[in-house]
Amino acid sequence: MSILIRNVLHENKKVDVYIEGNRFKHIGPDLAIPAETVLEGHNKAILPSFHNGHTHAAMTLLRGYADDMELHTWLNDHIWPLEAALTEDDVYVGSKLACLEMIKSGTTFFNDMYWHFDSTARAAQEMGMRAAISSVFIDFFDKEVAQKRWEDCRQLFEKNQDLNSRIQFALGPHAIYSVSKESLIKVKEFAEYYDLVIHIHLSESKREVHDAMECFGQTPVEYLDSLELLGPNLCCCHALWLTEKEMDLLAEHDVKVIHNPVSNLKLCSGRFPYEQYLQRQIKIGLGTDGCSSNNNLDMLEEMKFATLAAKDFYSNPTLMPATEIFQTATSNGAEIFGLETGYIEEGRLADCILVDLTHPQLVPNHNLISNLVYSANGDCVSTTICNGKILMDNRQVQGEKEIIRQAQETANSLIDKKSIN
Repeated sequence: MSILIRNVLHENKKVDVYIEGNRFKHIGPDLAIPAETVLEGHNKAILPSFHNGHTHAAMTLLRGYADDMELHTWLNDHIWPLEAALTEDDVYVGSKLACLEMIKSGTTFFNDMYWHFDSTARAAQEMGMRAAISSVFIDFFDKEVAQKRWEDCRQLFEKNQDLNSRIQFALGPHAIYSVSKESLIKVKEFAEYYDLVIHIHLSESKREVHDAMECFGQTPVEYLDSLELLGPNLCCCHALWLTEKEMDLLAEHDVKVIHNPVSNLKLCSGRFPYEQYLQRQIKIGLGTDGCSSNNNLDMLEEMKFATLAAKDFYSNPTLMPATEIFQTATSNGAEIFGLETGYIEEGRLADCILVDLTHPQLVPNHNLISNLVYSANGDCVSTTICNGKILMDNRQVQGEKEIIRQAQETANSLIDKKSIN
């Protein structure tokens, strides 16, 4: 398949962009190359698509459910009990809704942690997206549960050796308060042997740090370090309540951190130590978290919240400028997950968006990246392309009405099941 995007703004210049197969083949003015599909780029700009570094896709079904609560009350008393009723079909439907929402707001990759791996993988594959999908691990320090989880994980890994090239298999130990020491060590060994990403929640709340000191006599990062889990394949989400020593450890071991500003603000989880991470050159990605704690998957909105929260916390309006936060949502995310994406360059995988420069939020166009970070939302994205395939054009995604209908019916059924129980 080939696509020619004509007369589109790229780095403040009008160019043509030719995509052949799944890669950018040629970028330049007035390309005289025949293509199977031609897109008119007049009054549009081409940019890298977004990489959502941490989410729970199927939680779209819980959007608006159990809001305005403290993290552990929210999790223990509301979210986990409802999730216990989720079926494989429910997760598939919820994940397709998440993929639809992400595509419509310019995201082509997401790093997911949720139950029913196969359902999320199937949804991402059908919707044409990229994803790192975790085999979730929670044992609550129960040896029998841990053994069952490991059997499930190994079987899942063996069964998914032939995943679509857009889908990565990852390991998802939920957190140090929900996964035993023995299981965390097994996660490390399994990930090392098969070269897998480890996706974990870390130091999301002050209580988590307090409990770690009570249970292990160490802070969360020190505890992971004692288990030799710290490394370049470790992707820590939230990472709010860290000491200087802990941040030094993350930097020393090239650990990656995913910032989730909207979820952090909504749950009052804590402040993200951006400046300290920046000083240590720790690689930072950006994520939305799930729709039960955000409550959307719009990475444009996430960028704005991230930079405003950082400026306010440090009383420094120059901190986290638009270009910097844009990188966390694009090229940083690509680097963290080993993807040849994140830039519009010849030879790179063809993941990109076209934004509508006539959208009121992008007018006038003094600085496009500033407009995207401080002014825009997902509605400014007119076209989304992933792996050389058009997933959305002129704001239309194939089958979107049916996806929305099924999601509403499934969410209603889920609440009905919980009320019966």
